Amino acid sequence: MTLSAITDSVTVLTGMYAAEAQYLAAGGPGRASFDVLAPFFAPGVVLHQADALPYGGTWRGHTGLAEFFLAMGRVWEKFDMVEQKFLATGETAVVLTQVHARARATGRELGFPILQTITIRDRQITEVRPFYWDTHAIAEACSPDVL
Repeated sequence: MTLSAITDSVTVLTGMYAAEAQYLAAGGPGRASFDVLAPFFAPGVVLHQADALPYGGTWRGHTGLAEFFLAMGRVWEKFDMVEQKFLATGETAVVLTQVHARARATGRELGFPILQTITIRDRQITEVRPFYWDTHAIAEACSPDVL
């Protein structure tokens, strides 16, 4: 592990999250172009979301990520990343994000942490594995049947 590998990982993450903020500010899923985010992700990127989430499953490639953002947009009216902390150790980074979100179907608001392990190779993200503390609470907040 070298200092430059760690610096590169943090630079990629900082750039990607800035691009994501730009994407969301431009209207987000279905309105803004995924092209602003694409350079940060390898063509074969894999995103693993917990199956219990309304947008659960495995999403592959740029097309899969664009579809994932559409699925997220259908679930969340608001999804603010309030605070983030990065820990990079070469190709692997860990990101702790505090989220404040509002479910589109119910209007319910929820605060929760997400811990992600992110693999970065050749200055692109190749894999993302988010871990949610309570997938049941998230699914419940998004379900109009639970009101």
